[in-house]
Amino acid sequence: MLNRVIRYFSYDIWRQKKDDIPAPLFFLVNILKTLVLAVRAFVDARITQRAAALSFSTILAIVPVVAVVFGIARGFGFSRYIEEWFTDLLSSQPQAAEIIIGFVNSYLVNVKNGVILGIGAVVMLYTAIMLISNIEGTFNDIWKVTNSRGWTSTIIDYVAFFVLLPFAIILMSGINILMSAVNNQLSEYAAPMEKFMVAITPCVVMSLLFIVIYKVMPNTRVKFSSVVWPGILAGVAMQILQMVYIHLQLWATSYNAIYGSFAALPLFMLWVQFSWIICLFGVHLCYTNQNMERLMPVSYNEEISHEHKMRLCALLLSFICHRFEKGEKPLTPLQLRSKTDIPTHIIVDMLNAMERAGLVYDTSKDRKETEQAYLPSIDISNMTVGRMVEKLENGGNWSLDEVGLDALAKSHWLRIQQIREEYLKSLAEVRVVDLEIE
Repeated sequence: MLNRVIRYFSYDIWRQKKDDIPAPLFFLVNILKTLVLAVRAFVDARITQRAAALSFSTILAIVPVVAVVFGIARGFGFSRYIEEWFTDLLSSQPQAAEIIIGFVNSYLVNVKNGVILGIGAVVMLYTAIMLISNIEGTFNDIWKVTNSRGWTSTIIDYVAFFVLLPFAIILMSGINILMSAVNNQLSEYAAPMEKFMVAITPCVVMSLLFIVIYKVMPNTRVKFSSVVWPGILAGVAMQILQMVYIHLQLWATSYNAIYGSFAALPLFMLWVQFSWIICLFGVHLCYTNQNMERLMPVSYNEEISHEHKMRLCALLLSFICHRFEKGEKPLTPLQLRSKTDIPTHIIVDMLNAMERAGLVYDTSKDRKETEQAYLPSIDISNMTVGRMVEKLENGGNWSLDEVGLDALAKSHWLRIQQIREEYLKSLAEVRVVDLEIE
């Protein structure tokens, strides 16, 4: 039984197609695939260490970040709503919430009185900006994004974040107040359903917050459909974390007996650490959900013979060259799949091999928020099948000359080399763009 389970998750699950099983079951299988790939990536990327780094940045920057939000809210007369929301957010850590709010109020008073000026104000603002920058950088690393935002875009986005966040908090607080008011006014017969709605409102609000963060934060195009259920899962997990911490107050009481008032800090740091682990695992789920076919285990490509790999590369390259010859937009892996019915992860592997060989070029490296799309790297008039095979087979820097095999200089080996050169020369007479694909 154990061997069957291992075989299913390592082999069979990746070969199940939509026509093989009922649609609802296929949907669940896709979710299972996403979870398996996300867990693998989560472990390989050592996300717990990234979460620890973000936790340190959060502890360092939480006072100036919250102070900026509180300051903007006070300017509009909404400070009471912000404090209530922040207290509810840290309901499992009431001591930490009280301490942070005290620090924030002290910080705002000192800024208003001119006590914190010059270098002190710059350092506090720097920590706030670096926290947002570190979060964005971590999200981009998970999404394999190498292009960073420009300075203009960064300034506009960060200012918008600090300005819009108070209004978003007020809106969420207003929803909670409205749900409570409706629950109090309705009859007792409708009370159970309304109480249920009020109970799940924090979970819904938290899920919406994660969905927005997962959609906006990465510096790439993220499909909305890819962040919905990961955002919901992260929101539910955060509420479970809150309940667990609340129900562990008996343990925290004994912890307070040992550390006294200092106990609030390590407990709060632990809560922040687990919160970031949940958040970053959700990012992995979003990335895997959007790129699942590309992330399929590549070991199955070993079943493809070398000859068939050459034929697949020639087929894909011919589509790319024909598209370029017509002056149309470059093809993406999904478009190539629709034209050839080759599995997407195999197409991506073949395209990566041709890109390393200098046969094609990924245009997404030059443009922001675009899918991977490929153009020929060589003049299509000189792009022959022989040149393609030679470049693919000659990839790599290591050479047999480095080991000094004298036997390869014998006549029979030289004859084999001559035959291969004649084979490549004959293939060089066939241009890729002349291959029929329709």
